[in-house]
Amino acid sequence: MANKAIIEKKEAMVKELAEELKSAKLILVVDYRGTSVDDDTKLRKDLREANGKCKVVKNNILRRALDSNGNKELDEILVGPNAIVLADEDYLSSLKIIYKFTKQHDNYKIKGGYVDGKAMSVEDLTTLAQLPSREELLSKLAGSLLQTIAKLAVAVDQVRMKKEEEGGSPAAEEKSDAKEKKAEAKEEVKEEKTETKEAEVEEKVEVKEEK
Repeated sequence: MANKAIIEKKEAMVKELAEELKSAKLILVVDYRGTSVDDDTKLRKDLREANGKCKVVKNNILRRALDSNGNKELDEILVGPNAIVLADEDYLSSLKIIYKFTKQHDNYKIKGGYVDGKAMSVEDLTTLAQLPSREELLSKLAGSLLQTIAKLAVAVDQVRMKKEEEGGSPAAEEKSDAKEKKAEAKEEVKEEKTETKEAEVEEKVEVKEEK
């Protein structure tokens, strides 16, 4: 009875882990030997903030869970004490966290893993971890767009200045037209005054002749 209970418990553990592995976008097998409790606690906290997690699993349970999903490529590295790192959507953030941790702690090593169901070597995972994150790419793209917009604004301003030099600015032309109209208005007023004065003189002459 005891053996049957143990077997059923292990089968349940395998099934539960297999479901976790199936839904994970990132699966890492890591050698955590020599990691202090404080370092491990901080690492797990950083992973949680990136929607990832780390758990210690017995090799036979992990092997059976991977095998049940048709993943047998990591069988040969499942020796010694191992932990697994899992992440769903933003798996690159979790991978970067682990990679950074390995650079700071020589004892902590990535042994292999899967990304989107594809088996990855340590070299492949290291290369992927060194790629820019989504936020970094968006930041670079935004900076590039701002530079392009700034260059376009300068170019447009230069074209405007060139046109003003060649044909005069619209403001200058409007000012000139207004000045000409003002001068014409003054001339008309002057002509009207002259005509009025001449009419008055003629009227006086007529009156004088009648007398």
